[in-house]
Amino acid sequence: MAAADAKMKDIEIVEQLKEANNRLADEIGNVIVGQRKVIDELLISLLARGHCLLVGVPGLAKTLLISTVARALDLKFSRIQFTPDLMPSDITGTEIIEQDTSTGHKAFKFVKGPVFANIVLADEINRTPPKTQAALLQAMQEHEVTAAGTTYKLEEPFFVLATQNPIEQEGTYPLPEAQLDRFMFNLWVDYPSQEEEAEIVKATTSAYEAEVKPVLNAEEILKLQRLVRRVPVADEVIDYAVNLVRSTRPAYDKSPDFIREWINWGAGPRASQYLILGAKTSAILDGRPTPEIADVKAIAKPVLRHRLVTNFNAEAEGVSTVDIIERLLE
Repeated sequence: MAAADAKMKDIEIVEQLKEANNRLADEIGNVIVGQRKVIDELLISLLARGHCLLVGVPGLAKTLLISTVARALDLKFSRIQFTPDLMPSDITGTEIIEQDTSTGHKAFKFVKGPVFANIVLADEINRTPPKTQAALLQAMQEHEVTAAGTTYKLEEPFFVLATQNPIEQEGTYPLPEAQLDRFMFNLWVDYPSQEEEAEIVKATTSAYEAEVKPVLNAEEILKLQRLVRRVPVADEVIDYAVNLVRSTRPAYDKSPDFIREWINWGAGPRASQYLILGAKTSAILDGRPTPEIADVKAIAKPVLRHRLVTNFNAEAEGVSTVDIIERLLE
């Protein structure tokens, strides 16, 4: 009886979430023109407890999009501008000596850095050396920060959104594959259509200021993150996701010939996990109680795009990881 009640309650929450998702898209749409697919994928990543890497040329409102999402979700937001001279302590926090004025006693005190927020924007993450990148990546993986031998838990929900500029490679430090693997999604932010661009110009050159009302708060998001884990998945959907990921590995005996020809390293087990978590989240955002194979296919590109390492043959033939994923899905 208790199990049946819990199931009914979950179905009610799924209905509420579908409605909240539409309201959220409307609120973000007050500020951001277009980019519906990117907004949906950001929300999927947040509810699946993943992190996102947004890639796009300057001026496509990546930073504005992220800060608007934080306002619509009523979450604590902080932005870190990554630069070549940024130190790990600039992200995690630093110890300072504090003097008690009444006793004159001095003691170390930890001052929390900008990583202690719910949504952390790592702006131009590839502009800083690997040592500083690693400080953020520990926080992403463990949801905690260690400073001077003491471990501090980060506030939940904790969500990192990193941006990267694909055209300017002067003075950048590309993220190593092992670090890229920590990101659930790699999202490409594309140019707007002509109509959208005209709308953007009208909105941003007038005196109009859009207002964003909060739709969900931290407590509700944590409840939804727990709900995602409870969503049942059919074995055939899991098998499809696992086979898709295994097929990206050249050493796998069932991989197609083009994988052996173009790929050096395929995706790891984390990709299979994220395909299923993303499919579960897509289903409940759509008001459905369980995911289908179509849900796995829909998020295959953002999950796999940054996890495949192509070889010289692929480069010589102008074949991208997206082309390879599309051929695999066919």
